[in-house]
Formats: sequence, C-alpha cells, structure tokens
Amino acid sequence: MPKLKSNSGAKKRLKVAPSGTVKHRKTNKRHLLTGKSAKRKRRLSGTVVIHGADHGRVRPLLPHSL
Repeated sequence: MPKLKSNSGAKKRLKVAPSGTVKHRKTNKRHLLTGKSAKRKRRLSGTVVIHGADHGRVRPLLPHSL
C-alpha cells in the first residue's frame, strides 16, 4: 500500500488544533493594505476555524493530522 502524503499547500496554510478543529488565517490581508481601514485590518488579523461544510474537503489533504 502506498504512503499517504499530506498536501504541501494545505500543510502551509492549515493548522490542526489538539481538539481536531482546523484553523486558517483570514484572507485579504496580504497587499493593497493602504486602501483598507485600520479597523478592517484589525478584524482580518488572527485565525479562524474552518466552516463545517469544508471539513470533508480538508480531511483528505491532511491524512495524518485528522
């Protein structure tokens, strides 16, 4: 049986918490930041848990984590 390989893009972008929830960084905070308000940039900081509907799509990408 072949080795199960994790998706390298998912490894860089997703983090699995000890409880099994998958977290990711919020989008829209990479470039063109001068046109965004400070309040909006603060709101975009940090990590969030992925939506339940996306959990089935993420599971095969990280076979050893979940």
